[in-house]
Amino acid sequence: MAAQWEDRPSRRSAIVDLGSNSVRMVVYEGVARNPVPIFNEKATLRLGAGLEATGMLSEEGIDRALEVLARYQAIGQAMKVEPFDVLATAAVRDARNGDAFVKEARIRMPEARFRVLNGEEEADYSAAGVLCALPDADGVVADIGGGSLELIRVRDGAYFEAGTTPLGVIRLRERSQEDMEEAGKIARKTLADVSWLETVAGKPLYLVGGAFRALARLHVARMDYPLNMVHLFRLDRAEAEEMANWVIGASRKQIEKVGNVPRKRMVDAPFAAQVLLALLDRTDAREIVFSAEGLREGWYMREVAASVAEEDPMEALAREMAGRLGRNASLAEPLITWVSPVFLTGLDWVEDAFLAAQLRLACIVSDIGSYDHPQYRAEQTYRRILYCHGVGFSHEARAFLALVLGVRYEINRDDPVLEPSRRLLSKERYDAAVRLGLALRLVYTLCAGTEGLLEGTHLAMKDDKLVLSLHGSRLRSGGSAISRQLERLAEALGRKPLLR
Repeated sequence: MAAQWEDRPSRRSAIVDLGSNSVRMVVYEGVARNPVPIFNEKATLRLGAGLEATGMLSEEGIDRALEVLARYQAIGQAMKVEPFDVLATAAVRDARNGDAFVKEARIRMPEARFRVLNGEEEADYSAAGVLCALPDADGVVADIGGGSLELIRVRDGAYFEAGTTPLGVIRLRERSQEDMEEAGKIARKTLADVSWLETVAGKPLYLVGGAFRALARLHVARMDYPLNMVHLFRLDRAEAEEMANWVIGASRKQIEKVGNVPRKRMVDAPFAAQVLLALLDRTDAREIVFSAEGLREGWYMREVAASVAEEDPMEALAREMAGRLGRNASLAEPLITWVSPVFLTGLDWVEDAFLAAQLRLACIVSDIGSYDHPQYRAEQTYRRILYCHGVGFSHEARAFLALVLGVRYEINRDDPVLEPSRRLLSKERYDAAVRLGLALRLVYTLCAGTEGLLEGTHLAMKDDKLVLSLHGSRLRSGGSAISRQLERLAEALGRKPLLR
């Protein structure tokens, strides 16, 4: 069994991601399958501005970078981070004055390890970051920065065919002289030279990088999407093309009116959209998936958390939450055994692997509201799941599990707080979440969160009946509360309740 959260060593690690457009420092707490950032600060430097014409890093960007790096040195020292790594990417490796800049930067950060990544190394880290969230990813990772676009083939938990192209948004804007039509031509011509892209026709695109995230944020706001969350936001090809074409054709005023994007990113968004359209044409991707996990998270999983990399990210977080917020984390497996005979046999919805997986997770996190105020427990638990910082939770999984927990704590099903679940789930999955929540409500009423009172009890469907059997001394566990919860679940399942 995976190590318990509390058994893992307490440590802090830090990475400084020094890119063509910005620099960001992230400090992570501990060693966990789901990276836990406790400090995250970004500064826009635009080191790569003018690089295409001059071959040099921007002097203004260098001055600003050295100032920011000195601050990051002080933060890393104060927080006692180890390891403490600075990873420089396209602009620094391509600039004629890149080595001189690194020499000056080392003086500002004497306790940090500096690495100027080549294109393949940068791509490797980005792919590892995507696989941190999506171990089963099968497609192309595209990580866009200011100076380059990294492309990586991922499949079966591995990545290969990693390479770099000069399609970063700053460089593309300068090469095209801010002509959008020319930018599109450059992007298509560049990608035509990446021969291995022909082998991934129809596979998903996993989009990483701030400029791609800006596209997602604009679309989320423009479409009034129920979660303002970029990570694992998915669009089919038609939706992706509509989004990209709108950004390319929109005026700066229209983009500003939509909002949800930093002003400094608005100028980059149309060029990222041109790169996306070229990628869609070149790969014939049927779906795009935005990932907030990229180079930094890839570094974390390889350099800090390699020992837990094989864990399932969703179950790892579920068990951490159960251990930290619940009364009895050891109840999860007995609950799964108790609930499964009803929900994994005889119901059409269990043919969906998604729902079977969510049943297991729901049982693990089923008691995480136990210490919340009773008046707000249902809503608090719903929001805790919906907005949790879990790298592996798809938006649909969040909506499903949050609804299960809300119903388990008897939320009013007309409550407006449930609107994300209503919009993100099909009717079949919404109803399944309600049924599972009612089943968990029943079992907790029966056993009060203890294995002892669960032993000698059994829930099963027989013909048109939902049968709850209480054996021997467990008969004393019966009562009006049990009967009432059994009736509610039986009604939701279209069965007649029978308590014996």
